[in-house]
Amino acid sequence: QVQLVESGGGLVQPGESLRLSCAASGSIRSINTMDWYRQAPGKERELVARITSGGSTNYADSVKGRFTISRDDFKNTAYLQMESLKPEDTGVYSCHANVYYSLWYRNDFWGQGTQVTVSS
Repeated sequence: QVQLVESGGGLVQPGESLRLSCAASGSIRSINTMDWYRQAPGKERELVARITSGGSTNYADSVKGRFTISRDDFKNTAYLQMESLKPEDTGVYSCHANVYYSLWYRNDFWGQGTQVTVSS
């Protein structure tokens, strides 16, 4: 089994920064994609950022130029650096990973989520 644990959320003022971390552990052979999703109150969950095993990234239009996703494969950890935060960035941020747990088999795993609140 694989566990994903997020950390780094909190309450910040508009314009401030936060760095989220997502640490994967367990039966991991390799990790394919790692993503950050968020869900704001009353809204559907949306993909915020994705990074592939090769390091390619893509972002939601609403966060382009402000958020940066990265990963450290030695630590099985993904990061989301969030700059110039806005109140509309508020939500529960969840980590998702597509993990190979054997040579041929992979599955999707989710973290429990971390709350990010941007408010003055």
